[in-house]
Amino acid sequence: MGRLFGTDGVRGVANADLTAELALGLSVAAAHVLAEAGTFAGHRPTAVVGRDPRASGEFLEAAVVAGLASAGVDVLRVGVLPTPAVAYLTGALGADLGVMLSASHNAMPDNGIKFFARGGHKLADELEDRIESTYEQHRTGAPWDRPTGAGVGRVSDYDEGFDKYVAHLIGVLPNRLDGLKIVLDEAHGAAARVSPEAFARAGAEVVTIGAEPDGLNINDGCGSTHLGLLKQAVVEHGADFGIAHDGDADRCLAVDGAGEEIDGDQILAVLALAMREAGQLRGNTVVGTVMSNLGFKLAMEGEGIQVVQTGVGDRYVLESMKENGYALGGEQSGHVIILDHATTGDGTLTGLMLAARVVATGRSLAELAGVMQRLPQVLVNVPDVDKSRVSTSAELAAAVAEAERELGTTGRVLLRPSGTEPLVRVMVEAADIEQARAVAGRLADVVKSALG
Repeated sequence: MGRLFGTDGVRGVANADLTAELALGLSVAAAHVLAEAGTFAGHRPTAVVGRDPRASGEFLEAAVVAGLASAGVDVLRVGVLPTPAVAYLTGALGADLGVMLSASHNAMPDNGIKFFARGGHKLADELEDRIESTYEQHRTGAPWDRPTGAGVGRVSDYDEGFDKYVAHLIGVLPNRLDGLKIVLDEAHGAAARVSPEAFARAGAEVVTIGAEPDGLNINDGCGSTHLGLLKQAVVEHGADFGIAHDGDADRCLAVDGAGEEIDGDQILAVLALAMREAGQLRGNTVVGTVMSNLGFKLAMEGEGIQVVQTGVGDRYVLESMKENGYALGGEQSGHVIILDHATTGDGTLTGLMLAARVVATGRSLAELAGVMQRLPQVLVNVPDVDKSRVSTSAELAAAVAEAERELGTTGRVLLRPSGTEPLVRVMVEAADIEQARAVAGRLADVVKSALG
C-alpha cells in the first residue's frame, strides 16, 4: 500500500490491502504511541469504535477491538454510526481515542481505518507517522509490551450512542423543520437510521431512499456520488428538496424541488449568509479549497465575505479553520465543517442546517442557492506524465499565463498533480462552457508535450 496513512486515514481493498492483521497491528500501535505521548497519563484509557455497514467492517471491527483491548484500552463499541457520530461521541464521552471503520464514498470492496484523538479531532500528521513507524517496527519482529490479568482492556457495547448523537443534532438546530417534505438518500450507509430519525424529530416529513444497507450495497448507484435516484424521487414525491449522504455520512449534497443539483459550494454559500446573520461567522470568513468554484468566491466577495482557500482535502480545510478560529469551511464535494458543533464534516448536521435556513427564510432552496452562479468547470486528467515538473516547466507556465489572459477575471486555471497517480489534473473555469473546454483541451495538450 506504500505509505499507509493518506489524507483520510488508512484505506484499501478489505482483506487484500486492509487485512485483519493490519487493522489489529495499527490499533495496538496507536495505543502505544498515544500512551507514550502522554494521552493516557494517570488513567485507564478508553476508545470509541464505530463502523459503516460494509460486510468487511464486521471482521475489521473485531480486529481493531482485539488490538486495543490487548494493549490495555477499554473499548466502547457503538456499532453502525456515521463518522461524525464517532467523532462526536469520542469527545462527548471523554474517550482518549476514537476509531471509525469506513471507506466513505468508495465502492463496497474497500474499507478504511480512521483514528480520532481525544475530543474527536483527527490525529496530527506527526502522530500518524509515529503509529505507522511503530507498527512497522513490531511487524518485523520487535515484541509488544503486553498487559496481563486485570491490565487487559474490557469491551462493552454502548447502545446509547445513537440517541445521544441524534439529540446533539437536534439540540444545535436554530429552529424546527415543520412543514418541510424532504427526500433523504442514505447511500445504504452509516446514516440509514440516524439521518431520517434526526429530520423526523426536527419536524420534517421524511421520504427515504437508499436506507436499506445489507453490507454489500453501500454507495451502489445511490448517495452523494450518484444523484440520479434522488433527483427522480424529489420530483415524484413533490418534495421541497432532497439531501444525499455518502457511505459514512460526512458529506452532504442537495437537490432542489425541481431536481437540480445543489453542490457543496452552494451549500457553503447559503450557510455562510445564515451564520453571518446570526453573528456566528467568525472573522467574516469561510474556508474553501483551490477546487472551489470561482462563482462561489465571486458571490462571497459580493456579499462582503472573505474566502480563504486551502489545498484539496477536508483535513486542510479543518487545519485552516482551527489555526485561525474560523467557524465554517468545506469542499465542493459536500464536506462541510461547522466547527462550533462538529469536529469533522457532518452530512446530517449540514442537511439539517440547510433545511433550517429554508424554514427560517420562507424561501425555496433554489432561491437561497441562487446567491451564487456556478461557472462552468472542466476537468481533464492527463495520464503518464512527469507530474513532479508541473511547477518548473517554463513551457507549461507560459501556456497557463496565456490561458489566464484569455479568461480574464471571469475564469480560472488550476493545474494539480495527482497525489496517488502519475497524472496531472487540468481544471478550467470560464463564463462559457465551450471556452472552458477549449482552453482545457489546449492546456492538456501542452501538459502532454511538456511533461510526457
